[in-house]
Amino acid sequence: MSAGNINEEPLYVISIAAELADVHPQTLRIYERKGLIVPARVHNRRRYSDADIERCRLIQELTQEMRVNLAGVKMILEMRQRIDGMSQSMQSLQDEILKLQKGMEERLNRGFRNDLMPLERGDLVLFRRKK
Repeated sequence: MSAGNINEEPLYVISIAAELADVHPQTLRIYERKGLIVPARVHNRRRYSDADIERCRLIQELTQEMRVNLAGVKMILEMRQRIDGMSQSMQSLQDEILKLQKGMEERLNRGFRNDLMPLERGDLVLFRRKK
């Protein structure tokens, strides 16, 4: 499942989320206190989404396998969020450039359509500029 397709609907209570993420419920509370995970609140109870669980797994990977402390994890997560935002902005700008380019090509084609003359193969026509 790619990051863009992960369900963000708050579904799981803390005990189920902890089991799915393979961590202790207290670990989720610590991550929340540190601002690493922000679960939704439903009737004043924490509810975790699939996206929260994936984020928890990433935090676990960074802390256990890569030995990054929680402050470093927070910086990494913030940088990833900024990169995602910049990537979306870049994609939007690229889409706009393609749209403008296509519009200009259509205008050029329409503008020169009346100026074109069909030639038989092998014909050579020289044009002189008016002075």
